[in-house]
Amino acid sequence: MTGKGEAFRALHHAPGAFIIPNPWDVGTARIMATLGYRALATTSAGLAFSLGVADGKLTPQMILDHCAIMVRATDLPVSADLEKGLGDSPESSAQTIRAAAALGLAGGSLEDHTGDPAAPIYDLSLATERIAAAAEARDNLPADFVLTARAENYLWGRPDLDDTIARLLAFEAAGADVLYAPGLPSLEAIRTVCAAVSRPVNVVVGIGPARFTRDELAEAGVKRISIGSSLARLAYGETARTARDMLRDGRFDFLDRTMGFAEIEAFFAPFEERG
Repeated sequence: MTGKGEAFRALHHAPGAFIIPNPWDVGTARIMATLGYRALATTSAGLAFSLGVADGKLTPQMILDHCAIMVRATDLPVSADLEKGLGDSPESSAQTIRAAAALGLAGGSLEDHTGDPAAPIYDLSLATERIAAAAEARDNLPADFVLTARAENYLWGRPDLDDTIARLLAFEAAGADVLYAPGLPSLEAIRTVCAAVSRPVNVVVGIGPARFTRDELAEAGVKRISIGSSLARLAYGETARTARDMLRDGRFDFLDRTMGFAEIEAFFAPFEERG
């Protein structure tokens, strides 16, 4: 039987582009699975919001504990947003991949963002060594694991496409399976990135003003389309707006927009034996 890692890798080599949604708890994971998605990805921001803290405030152990829950939630392959991993060193990146794989994850992403606002991006040599160490750890795992390398320039005030591509090419040479530069500003920039590299490219929708369709992204060369925290922000934003209006106006018109118990519970029926 094909393992989750192999199944997840195969999605990156099938025709067209596939959407991988980012649920943030067991309920949303099971909704996505019942709807027919073929793989799931975690969202560190969505997890942070669910715990009532700002994005970036989670510890590595909190992220790994959440990953274990998400792996058990469904039978789908799960790829994890591992942020920068367990530390700054190449060895910590290798430890991160071994720990992630031990949880049953099918893949995971590592960032070149340091977590330090004063120096937000790792030096390219260290960033590349981190991915190389992660790739070596992946190669020594007992099961397949899809390693995604993220170049974070556009999220941290460094909108330099040439440098971003140079980083992605270095990560590709270091052994990354999938390449990812969140926040690319235009379809042309996405197309340029996809043409420059030979590994599958992930693009996240919901960051910045640009809105592209699956077909437009596929035509540009994108293989995987993630949602990041967008669904979580939609859910939390709608809840906050509705609660604010309810407090202000004393009206409950939102009840006409709610989904019924039976319709919601139908998403969970396939998982009743799992508990």
